[in-house]
Amino acid sequence: MEQGMIRKALSGFYYVHTQDGQILECRAKGIFRKEGISPLVGDEVQVENGVISRILPRKNQILRPPAANIDRAILVVSADKPQPNLLILDKLIAVCESKEIEPLLVFTKTDLADCSGLQEIYRQAGFLVFTSQPGQQDYSGLLAEMAGRLSVFIGNSGVGKSTLMNALIPELSLATAQISDKLGRGRHTTRHVELYELENGGLVADTPGFSSVEVEKYGYIHKEDLADCFREFRPYLGKCRFQNCSHRKEKDCAVLAALEAGEISRSRHESYCALYEEAMQIPEWELREGEKHN
Repeated sequence: MEQGMIRKALSGFYYVHTQDGQILECRAKGIFRKEGISPLVGDEVQVENGVISRILPRKNQILRPPAANIDRAILVVSADKPQPNLLILDKLIAVCESKEIEPLLVFTKTDLADCSGLQEIYRQAGFLVFTSQPGQQDYSGLLAEMAGRLSVFIGNSGVGKSTLMNALIPELSLATAQISDKLGRGRHTTRHVELYELENGGLVADTPGFSSVEVEKYGYIHKEDLADCFREFRPYLGKCRFQNCSHRKEKDCAVLAALEAGEISRSRHESYCALYEEAMQIPEWELREGEKHN
């Protein structure tokens, strides 16, 4: 029996890097399919006779890209073409928080539009924010955060994820998406899931871009848990007049008081309210189904 991490998944084959430096091409044991489980890139697994026989416990997982045991989510947002959608960004951040994945924000194409105001909103909320533009050479700050960790790149189509990965890992030749002026978004260019190794020991996965209607694939959050997924709300939780406060319109709400004092940004609170309303509409069975992937 050998143990290692799945670094690549392609057409039903899994490529496991073992602890002694081997790369094993494996299939998965049939029992996983019967149990509704699939091995994922990032999984620590045990291999017997070329077959994955056991998946070790995961700390988290996401559906897009199908990956497990993630430490960092690199949320890539373009300053322009396509324009940033803050509701989608805030939903992705909330899902990351719910899965204990640290979100890092990278604003690309900063040569096309000034997004310093947006960057400040997320810095104030407690996130690390980086920028990227054509020809940039220095990504030392971002790379330091990825050292020795498993990271995934997430962003909607055309924001420049593959271009950024090529800058971080120069030897890669990932296809980059061409922007459709008519649609305002790019075409999907990534066809399989693979972890690429950084010189500093980090591992990173690319993912196909998504359209706004696909963002629900990343996960569901109960309305009762949503406030805790907005980290700038946390110092005020439990300090409201009402124990079951939804932090939207109640009297003597500590979160709303912080909002009025400028300690919470209005755009972030608006996203929270929209996501709360959305969560109220999700049927209980759908929430339970979504929890299987948390």
